[in-house]
Amino acid sequence: MKKALIICAGGMSSSVIAKKTTEFFQKKGVEIELDATSATQGAAEIAKDQYDLYLVSPQTKMYFANLEKAAIKQNKPIVNIPPQAYVPIPMGIEKMAKVVNE
Repeated sequence: MKKALIICAGGMSSSVIAKKTTEFFQKKGVEIELDATSATQGAAEIAKDQYDLYLVSPQTKMYFANLEKAAIKQNKPIVNIPPQAYVPIPMGIEKMAKVVNE
């Protein structure tokens, strides 16, 4: 199973998006699971090396460079989430799923 972690400001909005995107994948029979954490915990979570992909929310993109260094150490991909994929409505969840599956 592929696992992805959304890193956002507080972990609240990203928790909703992670849950809805995981449910979207489950309905399609795709084994991808998303979790969420706060930007303050992001580097520590990356260091644990428990995820295949790291996603940085639009409101925390200023932390991307530091988080990217942590991801490179683990040889894992990290991407900025486009704002249109960070909306907990069906269209946003579909766009998030595309970001995760690319």
